[in-house]
Amino acid sequence: MSSQQHTVEKIGGTSMSNFEAIRDNIVWGERDKSELYNRIFVVSAYAGVTDELLEHKKTGEPGVYALFADAESDWAWGDDLTKLVKFLTELNAELFEDQMLCQQADQFIMDRVEGVRGCLIDLQRLCSYGQFQLEEHLLTVREMLAGIGEAHSAFNTSLKLQHEGVNARFVDLTGWRDQELLPLDEKLKQAFSSIDLTRELPIVTGYAQCKEGLMRTFDRGYSEMTFSRIAVITEAREAVIHKEYHLSSADPRIVGEDKVVPIGRTNYDVADQLANLGMEAIHPRAAKGLRQNDIPLRVKNTFEPEHTGTLITRDYISEKPQVEIIAGHKGVFAIEVFDQDMQGEPGCDRRILDVLTRFKVRFITKDTNANTITHYVDSTLKHVKRVVKALQEEFPNGEISTRKVALVSAIGSDMHVPGILAKTVQALADEDISVLAIHQCLRQVDMQFVIDESHYSKAIVKLHQTLIEPYNHGYAIVAA
Repeated sequence: MSSQQHTVEKIGGTSMSNFEAIRDNIVWGERDKSELYNRIFVVSAYAGVTDELLEHKKTGEPGVYALFADAESDWAWGDDLTKLVKFLTELNAELFEDQMLCQQADQFIMDRVEGVRGCLIDLQRLCSYGQFQLEEHLLTVREMLAGIGEAHSAFNTSLKLQHEGVNARFVDLTGWRDQELLPLDEKLKQAFSSIDLTRELPIVTGYAQCKEGLMRTFDRGYSEMTFSRIAVITEAREAVIHKEYHLSSADPRIVGEDKVVPIGRTNYDVADQLANLGMEAIHPRAAKGLRQNDIPLRVKNTFEPEHTGTLITRDYISEKPQVEIIAGHKGVFAIEVFDQDMQGEPGCDRRILDVLTRFKVRFITKDTNANTITHYVDSTLKHVKRVVKALQEEFPNGEISTRKVALVSAIGSDMHVPGILAKTVQALADEDISVLAIHQCLRQVDMQFVIDESHYSKAIVKLHQTLIEPYNHGYAIVAA
């Protein structure tokens, strides 16, 4: 396999649901047949499929996994699996006009689903005996179910492309009926050892079964880790993520599509700041491998193939100090621990972090003074209540309070602009938005403002108007 000749490209679920756009804008584009290859495509499940398999990402509505994990549901998961087959075969019918191909696709996915059904029935029966606990197997069940979605989309895409004259190759990393469980890197080396990238177009499942258990760390972000490790193991020239939108200067749904602009260039540091706010260009652990191996990451809009997108590299610094993006996070809980005994007592912060770790609660940022430490956490009310109860036991003389807030952040690879903080606070004040807390590090790559949740959208719009729209044709505020 020749080094630095090929790209590894990930296609998101919304893009996957539009085969014509994938074929015309990503696979073919302006290429002739000789230029089709030297690319590896890592695909997500079709939009909505993983929600049906696991649980709805936003509403929490149970899918097959959640129903199976709920001991009260008995056979409700089996009915849900039957509904899933109908959903997946309907997707096949939309994709394949050719009846023979459609039958082939239906047969493939029905074999998978019915195989999983049999496995779950056996597991349920086994766990009816006291010696076997269902909880010990739930992560494996979750992974097995998740893999169905990517196997479905990858098989269909390769089948459809083959029918249209492309030498596509279905690469199934889901571990279906595999005899051994390998570490991820070993599995990938084995999978790609026999592939000739100069004349084959691999269509790879975003889920990979491996010893590490990708869902244990990444849950539903597993496809980014698969994508990243494939790029590293195969020594890709560039990694590309195709999304249904550009990595833009703000959320177009809040600010307006006519106001935002694609970022164009940035670095992995900025990508990490975005991930911290839950707006991932790529998961930080997935970015780590690309960054360490100096592999550039490009984020492209599937529906604007002529646009070069945003290139993320390790060492990029903007030519002039500027803000590149306005981002934020709603539904954040501020957990404040006030204790007069903290002053002069080292280790209080560690005790709070131990409690957060115990309940698997992630904090986005924090602030501290002589006797108060506040963590801003991305969690549910149920988890926050558990954390508060544990903190009250840990700090019996302290006062623990919580408040629901929003975070709004201005981010850039270099934001050493004199007066930028004052200008930003004034802009928020002009909109009657009270700043509850401010965070800015010496490195000057972001400013975070804690505000009331009801002011979230208004703050995003105002900061974009103030820091980005007036400068460089809507690109950024710059030093004079």
